[in-house]
Amino acid sequence: MKKYQVTIQFEMKDDFTDLIPPHRTYINFLINKDIIDQYIVSMETQKIWITLNATDKTEVEKLLIKSPIYQFWQYEIDELFVWDGQHYRLPAVQPN
Repeated sequence: MKKYQVTIQFEMKDDFTDLIPPHRTYINFLINKDIIDQYIVSMETQKIWITLNATDKTEVEKLLIKSPIYQFWQYEIDELFVWDGQHYRLPAVQPN
């Protein structure tokens, strides 16, 4: 399994807000299946960042297309080589 970063630019128009609840249900499903590691949204810049696990970019594309708000997206998919952060490390040892 490889890790990918998807950067999405979106525009809120038409029935976008009506589609948010089913979209969140889909995102929660992918998080619970350990497909999505992180899902981040900025309303200021109207961007979404998703870090996810997939075998290749074609699989990532298939996952994105299933979102109810897919039609509002312009995105790019990048395969990640290094990812690091507090959530990927062992907890610090705390002597008694």
